Amino acid sequence: MEDKKIKVEVRNLTKSFGNLLVLDNVSFEVFDGEFLCIVGPTGCGKTTFLNSLTKLYDIDSGSITVDGEEINPRKHNLAYIFQEYSTMEWLKVQENIEYGLKIKKFSPEAIKQRTDIVIQMVGLDKYRNYYPSQLSASMLQRVVIARAFAIQPDLLLMDEPYGQLDLTLKYKLEDELIKMWERQRTTVLFITHNIEEAVYLSDRIIVLTNKPTKIKTEIINNLPRPRKVSDLEFVKLRNQVTDLIKWW
Repeated sequence: MEDKKIKVEVRNLTKSFGNLLVLDNVSFEVFDGEFLCIVGPTGCGKTTFLNSLTKLYDIDSGSITVDGEEINPRKHNLAYIFQEYSTMEWLKVQENIEYGLKIKKFSPEAIKQRTDIVIQMVGLDKYRNYYPSQLSASMLQRVVIARAFAIQPDLLLMDEPYGQLDLTLKYKLEDELIKMWERQRTTVLFITHNIEEAVYLSDRIIVLTNKPTKIKTEIINNLPRPRKVSDLEFVKLRNQVTDLIKWW
């Protein structure tokens, strides 16, 4: 990764809630076009970090920069996929996907072109005029993923987006996510407590400690794609990451 451009640089990030120190002097980089997964014990501060990136939380000290400038959600082209489904119930599938493009004032031609591309990629073409209440859980996440990729963000933040899905649906959506990422090469920062998911998706894995959270280590993931969870090298890497995470 040394020869790659740094997209996001986090330096000495510290965040407390009252007397509770959550993030303790955290520093790392995310490279341009990289798929970075962050794993750690439940409650260690993974979501707090993402909320600091998006300025939902003010940080106590440290810095977060994108392309060398202080991160600014109003300026930088960010997309955030939450744990909960974030579709707008009063809008149809196509309208949900178009929403971000309209906010960013894309032309009608560009909105149609981008929406058509991502709808096809996530297999929702037949459901353009459905409302979210008419869709399954996996379809709802497809809508959210398509909406995020439609704006072609500089940085896509994902906070355990598949945690509520069963394994079959999760694997299918992970495959669709990788296909879209490979096409656009969006920089992705993916938070998960699922180690197998991190190994399946990532170029690199950062392992966090329990609170107060620091970075324990990072692991380069050079497994060839497409990946199989039953392959010996996959299992070895999954076990390596598992051994690094302590729940106490």
